[in-house]
Formats: sequence, structure tokens, C-alpha cells
Amino acid sequence: MLFKLLFAPVTGLGWIAEQIQQRADTELDATENLSKRLLALQLAFDMGDIPENEFEVQEEELLVAIQALEDRKRAEAALEAVAEMD
Repeated sequence: MLFKLLFAPVTGLGWIAEQIQQRADTELDATENLSKRLLALQLAFDMGDIPENEFEVQEEELLVAIQALEDRKRAEAALEAVAEMD
């Protein structure tokens, strides 16, 4: 029992690190997925599979989604920095 009490902070930090890693992996996967979709869209357009107006609409949607992910990452990083200051 004493052993568990002594190592509880270490165990807790390990759990927190694991949660942060999972979240980072999820966000990386989302960004990577959007980038791959954007590349596939560009290839489809270049091969003449989709018209220009459809390409432009879908490209804009993907770029907005990528920008939103990047904005969220920056906001979360800023919040973490502020939390570390406290």
C-alpha cells in the first residue's frame, strides 16, 4: 500500500503523458487525413475527373478545415502556456 502511495504522482504523470500523446496523435492523423484528401482532390482535378468549380469548392472546404485545426492547436498551446505560468 505504501508503495502505491509513494508512486502515485509518477503513475499520474504517466497517465497524463499518455493522454497528451493520444490527443497529439489524433490531431496529427486528422491533419494528415485532410492533407491527403487535398492531394487526392488536386490529382482528380489534374486528371480531368472533376470540373474546376467543384474542385474550387472542395479545395476551399479542405483548406478551411486544415486552418481550423491549426488555429485550435495554437489556441490550445497558448492555453497550456498560460496554465504553466500559474
